[in-house]
Amino acid sequence: MMYLLDFCSETIEIWRLVGKILNVFKIVIPLLVIIYGMIDLGKAVVASKDDEIKKAAKQLLIRIIAGICVFFVPTIVAFAFGLANNTPDGTVCVNCIKGNC
Repeated sequence: MMYLLDFCSETIEIWRLVGKILNVFKIVIPLLVIIYGMIDLGKAVVASKDDEIKKAAKQLLIRIIAGICVFFVPTIVAFAFGLANNTPDGTVCVNCIKGNC
């Protein structure tokens, strides 16, 4: 276990960068889902074709599900790390990813 603590402490800057990148993704991905959904549904409504509206709505639903999955990946990974490592020393990596270091 001491090796994990040393590894996380020595690579703390990398874990902080990963945490910042994940926070950016948590903001950007929902915005992209909203923007692309508005564009696709707008095109379908302007075309006034029922098939295109259904296709755009289905594509929006798929994008929303993918966005939710990407949004919760860091939480799921942190939970898995927590289950695998019950010592407080090993949570250095997870805390840095969450932005708490």
